[in-house]
Amino acid sequence: MAQTSTTLSGAKSHVENISGSDISFTSTSGTYTISSTSTVLTGAGKLAVRDLVTVTGTTNNNSTFTVKAVVSTTEFTVEEVVTTETADGSTSTTLDHTGFVTDKAKGDGYYSQPDGVHTVAYAVVNLGDSTDDFNGTIKMQGSLATTPTEDDWFDISGTTMTSDQSTTNVSYNFTGNYVWVRAKTETTNLTSNPSMVTSILLNN
Repeated sequence: MAQTSTTLSGAKSHVENISGSDISFTSTSGTYTISSTSTVLTGAGKLAVRDLVTVTGTTNNNSTFTVKAVVSTTEFTVEEVVTTETADGSTSTTLDHTGFVTDKAKGDGYYSQPDGVHTVAYAVVNLGDSTDDFNGTIKMQGSLATTPTEDDWFDISGTTMTSDQSTTNVSYNFTGNYVWVRAKTETTNLTSNPSMVTSILLNN
């Protein structure tokens, strides 16, 4: 089989924190929703599918969630379990965009390839300018499940880039008969370092 090249991610930057006293959490028949009455949560310059969102300021839902689907500009569902919690109109809840996972891509295990060899290349912004340099980590994750949920993903050893705010491109080879692979980016110091990645490319 010919080698396959896949763009896991194009350029992506940090979304500013979203805060509101009207943000609620709902668990209904296995669907987990974060919503508001008027605070804009999704859309241009806001949260998108597969973003990682760290919640603070709640009683029961201070955790990190993965955006599963956008319902409207004021509502989205998440992969992880939330506890139903209604906004009280006075306590402010903050949604902090702390990273993202890419969409899944077919690994060598999907094609039953015997060698299991993959190559990933990360490109990030590091210009020596604290206003836009990447500050965080990127790593690959794999799954052996044909239809993976969040619980089915695991980190792939030897694929983690930790930014030194000088390196702009790095690549890793990894071997395994993964059915699916994806990249996970997590960032720190996002107030002064809003950039995430320029691109993530996969060959297998």
